[in-house]
Amino acid sequence: MLEMLMPGTLMAVGPTSMIVIAVVALIIFGPKKLPQFGRAMGSTLKEFKNATKGLASDDDDDDDDDKNKKQQKIESQDAQS
Repeated sequence: MLEMLMPGTLMAVGPTSMIVIAVVALIIFGPKKLPQFGRAMGSTLKEFKNATKGLASDDDDDDDDDKNKKQQKIESQDAQS
């Protein structure tokens, strides 16, 4: 239904939307809790980045291992010939 009211802009978040979200967060959490909430969000994002970096490097390591095994297999076949 919302898509009918605003076609193509459902996921658009502009500067005005960010200001409205910040004001609502300030009203809900208050000025004392908002910095704590920001720190918690920051640490969560940092942990998420570290976890995804680890997954990506694991995939790269697996690819490198596969390439090394193939290269060793080719070299051993050449040595036998």
